[in-house]
Amino acid sequence: MNAILLHTITVFMGFFAIMNPIANVPIFVSLTADDDERTTRTLALRSLLLAFAIVSVFAIAGKLIFDMFGISLPALRITGGIVVSLIGFHMLQGNQSSVHQLKEEDHQKCLEAELSIAVSPLAMPILAGPGTITTAMNFSARGGILEMILTISSFAILCVITYVLFIFGKKFVEFIGVGALGVITRLMGLILAVIGTQMVIEGLHDAFKF
Repeated sequence: MNAILLHTITVFMGFFAIMNPIANVPIFVSLTADDDERTTRTLALRSLLLAFAIVSVFAIAGKLIFDMFGISLPALRITGGIVVSLIGFHMLQGNQSSVHQLKEEDHQKCLEAELSIAVSPLAMPILAGPGTITTAMNFSARGGILEMILTISSFAILCVITYVLFIFGKKFVEFIGVGALGVITRLMGLILAVIGTQMVIEGLHDAFKF
């Protein structure tokens, strides 16, 4: 029983360190700055459900998927890094969503476009990035079915915690004001761009073994 508890705590802390939900709160808030509360909650829920699905699939059959499509982890790191860098560059310009500036008849279509950020960059690669996927694969491969269940359950708990942080993060930013949000948006854009660059560097390092 102690061994199971220790394994669960180890897995949870590993996921927490890699995904770092606290650091992701300002990023989420910046990406949803112009959205209403309902859209923000939908984005948070959708991105975390997608992240949970991705991590669960790779925890169960990660190696098989990589082998089937001939995908390498360095390739995943490089591609994810480029995506994150592009999003970060966009945020550095202070660009904001245009969903609220469009005609009423186009609102639903543009809302769906706005919700697409739940897929990229939120779910993948920010929440379920290469590091998180690798962690899930490593922990679930260490034992049998029990270890796999514990790995997936630990990530599910982390997703619930992250959802709460995302929802209350929006209220915090509303409290500090629009000006501060503009600063946060650019700061998080810089951080995202650096994170993306680091992911590319790590991918290149793993691919060519510098």
